[in-house]
Amino acid sequence: MTKKGVLVTGGAGYIGSHTLRQLGEAGERLVTLDNLSTGFRDAVLFGDFIEGDTSDQELVGRILRDYDIEAVLHFAAHTIVPESVSNPLKYYGNNTCATRRLLACCQEAGVRHFIFSSTAAVYGIPEGGKAWEDSPTAPINPYGSSKLMSEWMLRDLSAATDLGHVILRYFNVAGSDPQGRIGQSTREATLLTKVACEAAVGKRESVAIFGTDYPTPDGTGVRDYIHVEDLAAAHLRALDYLRAGGASTTLNCGYGHGYSVREVLDAVERANGKPLNIIEQGRRPGDPPQLIAGAGRIRRELGWEPRYDDLDTIVQTSLAWERRLLKAAPCA
Repeated sequence: MTKKGVLVTGGAGYIGSHTLRQLGEAGERLVTLDNLSTGFRDAVLFGDFIEGDTSDQELVGRILRDYDIEAVLHFAAHTIVPESVSNPLKYYGNNTCATRRLLACCQEAGVRHFIFSSTAAVYGIPEGGKAWEDSPTAPINPYGSSKLMSEWMLRDLSAATDLGHVILRYFNVAGSDPQGRIGQSTREATLLTKVACEAAVGKRESVAIFGTDYPTPDGTGVRDYIHVEDLAAAHLRALDYLRAGGASTTLNCGYGHGYSVREVLDAVERANGKPLNIIEQGRRPGDPPQLIAGAGRIRRELGWEPRYDDLDTIVQTSLAWERRLLKAAPCA
């Protein structure tokens, strides 16, 4: 009997490609659907690849049938917060409406398991700077709202059908494959670790600190950084959990502690062996002083244990990937 398939939407992107690689190493029968608007074909290391949109219901329906899809891991989304503010309908169209079409296809095809890539942005600015899964959801930008609306659709569909789901709310994802096979290649990235490592290798002239007067130990914002390899492993655990009959659930993906902006930049300087050109600027509207995951539930429910909970390791893998990209870049 042919093994049932797993569909990974957005599997050519940063987090999707790391998860896809781990799924492939585990022997899953895989197909990736990605429109390559932000992803990279050469990041898909396992399974079949189909270029297309999750909003294309005819295409998605055909994939679900042809590959006898049992589970969908849905990463495909726009993720840049400032862009979501300036162009909200782009985010509601791609992140919410396309997810609704994907879920309709899953319902029609009888897909059993669905793992959804969500975000800590659904919490907005939580009181005390720490968010648990039952903390109030109050997103402050269209990106967070678009993801929360998708969570609601998935919750309601699971209540009405046999579809089981795990919603994974990511905190600050960083790092790259320690073996250097794939990494974060996002164009015009906004995530701090990526930006700082680009500055370290000379791709950027400087890196900015937005806000130095927060009520934190060094005055800069504190975030919960999770290595992409640990985050990818959480998806595999979630799939095992659903296959074993686990009830639909929502889980934070973080380590439960944070690092400040200055601590991250210090780690990049240590790894690179020379100082960065750091520019201090004012606070950005909507940035909380700190955002940390209440991270006990994922350990209890999935038996997930992080392997890369170390800032220097996160930074070293990020910097190694930036150096590799620089070396591979064509000469002007």
